[in-house]
Amino acid sequence: MTTGNGSEVMLRLDNVHAYYGRIQALKGITMEVGKQEIVTLLGSNGAGKTTTLKTVSGLLHPRSGKVTFEGRDISKVPAHKLVKAGIGHAPEGRRIFSRLSVLENLQMGAYTRNHSEMREDLDRVVTLFPRLQERLKQAGGTLSGGEQQMLAIGRALMSRPRLLLLDEPSLGLSPILVQQIFSIIKEINAQGTTILLVEQNALQALTVAHRGYVLQTGLVNLSDTAAGLAANEGVRKAYLGED
Repeated sequence: MTTGNGSEVMLRLDNVHAYYGRIQALKGITMEVGKQEIVTLLGSNGAGKTTTLKTVSGLLHPRSGKVTFEGRDISKVPAHKLVKAGIGHAPEGRRIFSRLSVLENLQMGAYTRNHSEMREDLDRVVTLFPRLQERLKQAGGTLSGGEQQMLAIGRALMSRPRLLLLDEPSLGLSPILVQQIFSIIKEINAQGTTILLVEQNALQALTVAHRGYVLQTGLVNLSDTAAGLAANEGVRKAYLGED
């Protein structure tokens, strides 16, 4: 099966409904992510973007509908098993272990790997994020916001995921750091990792993404190529700050 742009489907959500208790957050989401794509989710707060990522990574299970990863139904698979299956998640708010060192944080991300693989993964992460190489012995909680974001992404990469979920990677960062983070996101993708991206900075997200979906109150309102969404008048007014 292929996506609209011809790439092989890696992830598919089919009519997914998800709840927090009695509150319905997703109301029948259907979407696809192709192998080696960057796909972005746009939408206002409460649209269901973070819930979609949690549903893919196993932190939340759909009440109905199906999530398929590389042809396998993962709708009810626990999160820790999905890490081993090849899904990495850098959550909103970074969620690093503040009292652990940078190196220990990265090692926590590699708990599914053996020692030699961990060494290779660590080398890759510090090559992508040279700042982390300088901070390996430093406590995670003492890092700047940008460094913590690098650490959160690096920790997710330590499991060598084939699909990387990124939730608001630019949140709270300076414009220079935003450019740096997105440059690294493009490099991670160029190295072969598929990325599903939630990002408040819609212009930046559409600059790096291949395709995107616009979510509104738990439903897919619009889907198109990144260029198509960037040119859409409604998207430009709602998410790109144009009158």
